[in-house]
Amino acid sequence: MGSELLPPRYARPERIATGGMGEIYAAVDEVLGRKVAIKLLAERYARDDAIRRRFTREALAAAKLSGHPHIVTIYDVGEAEGGRPFIVMAYLAGGTLADRARRGRVSHEQALGWLAQAAGALDEAHRHGIVHRDVKPANMLLDERRDLHVGDFGIARIVDETTSAMTVAGTVLGTAGYLSPEQARGEPATPASDVYGLGVVAYELLTGGRPFEGGSATEEAAAHIHQPVPPASERGVGLPASVDPVLGRALAKDPAERFRSASAFVEALERSLEAPGTTRVLPAAAPPPPPDRGRPEPPRREARPRGWIPAVGILLAGLAIAGIVLAANVGGDGGGSAEPTQAAQVTVEKTLPGTTVEATVTVTTEAEEQQPPPAPEPPPAAAGGGGDLSPDAARALVDESTGALRNGDYEEAVALAEEALRTLRGTGDIYEAYAYYDAGAALAELGRCGKARTYLDRSEAIQGQRSEIDEARAKCP
Repeated sequence: MGSELLPPRYARPERIATGGMGEIYAAVDEVLGRKVAIKLLAERYARDDAIRRRFTREALAAAKLSGHPHIVTIYDVGEAEGGRPFIVMAYLAGGTLADRARRGRVSHEQALGWLAQAAGALDEAHRHGIVHRDVKPANMLLDERRDLHVGDFGIARIVDETTSAMTVAGTVLGTAGYLSPEQARGEPATPASDVYGLGVVAYELLTGGRPFEGGSATEEAAAHIHQPVPPASERGVGLPASVDPVLGRALAKDPAERFRSASAFVEALERSLEAPGTTRVLPAAAPPPPPDRGRPEPPRREARPRGWIPAVGILLAGLAIAGIVLAANVGGDGGGSAEPTQAAQVTVEKTLPGTTVEATVTVTTEAEEQQPPPAPEPPPAAAGGGGDLSPDAARALVDESTGALRNGDYEEAVALAEEALRTLRGTGDIYEAYAYYDAGAALAELGRCGKARTYLDRSEAIQGQRSEIDEARAKCP
């Protein structure tokens, strides 16, 4: 058996798992006096000199990442008797994330914690030019404190480079549920492929199942290429609709439309999971920002939310039955008109991706002397709607720019906001106002006051006066 081939310093080996690439043993390193895990390459692969060399090379490359707190530490790489390569790693007693997921759903807070740890590990690997290629719960291990560590960096590359990706049982087919569309088509994996895999893991943690679960492995891989992502909010308990565009962007078919980093994805997901019905306020641009600041409440008359017209229709019908004359232009470009003798207000709330929008339906009564003036029209666009991103992807990009602004990464905030504006400019969407604010506030911090004032003025023209805009503008007297 494989354990007899291991060096004698690894005492009392016990096989604890078997995978497509080989076996995993738990043993005691008697030289250093600690428990370790040892991955031994399967004999059928060890007979192939090319695979054996690649296994060792990839293991050595992955060992360079061992200093990261959420990457499995590699202690040793060598060859057992008979030429079978092995990797000696830290032994993690908490099992895998796949084991934990099988025991039932986890809290949103716990899921976000694990996803953030995995994202940090993946981003670190990408900075070193290493793509994981096989991001899945089975490759995420938990220690006794329930912290997550990503393992098996580079191992999937061995199969990719030496065999047909869709014919090796237990390797690519075994993880078809987490394959990015480009990998399923047999194209090279990139960091964006790892972001996709993490998106599938996030979807599974939050809903209890993968987005395209069911059928054969080949059918599931094909679904990643062709099928739209099912809304997670319709599958997960207590998930707001605001998570759907975030997961949709992480699982975009086109790698270029995904988040630029795994951490940016998790940060956007965390913001989207904020309790529905709460209002976010724009962050102060000057660091350090208060921990509870978000975006300002969207304007009552300029927001263009989707999906709540039926609710407003029911409200209109009820008020009409009561004999009240309504004056509102819900979702339109300007304010409505009303009889001057009556006035009352009913506020309808709808949560959009990353924000809560209030729309006010105005009914006139004798108690009100005049209608409030309509919000100013947004400035004309130089190239409205001309970007390559979908509106939801552009909104998610604005969420990233807000995160960059909070973290003091002003150049990144400007770049992300301006990229989003290529799609949102001139739409009147509340996220257009947010993008102008993020870019303007960041430019003010960078001392580029001319452009900063222009952007802040445009944000104010769409969403109205906000103290956060005034504070950013004050940095450019």
